[in-house]
Amino acid sequence: MIREMAHITVKPGTQPDFEAGVRKALPLFHRARGCKRVELHHIIEKPEQYVLMVYWETLDDHMVHFRQSEDFQAWRGLVGGFFEKAPEVVHSEVTIEE
Repeated sequence: MIREMAHITVKPGTQPDFEAGVRKALPLFHRARGCKRVELHHIIEKPEQYVLMVYWETLDDHMVHFRQSEDFQAWRGLVGGFFEKAPEVVHSEVTIEE
């Protein structure tokens, strides 16, 4: 399983609208090939920062199948206007788990 971690900074004061946009976009992720789970984490110490965690079966499920889909464009349409800057996206996989 691959974890996508998108570090997102939103414009000050737009947090409730951004969160509503993410909530509205959840069906786009849930119907995407290989998407297993979506979480939005709000950074307590930095009110304009979030981490969007999306769990994918494979890296291609995210980078090819989702990123090149119309649903990705719809996702960006719902939330992109709230971004202060482009999200920083990294992927990880568990190497040690207890």
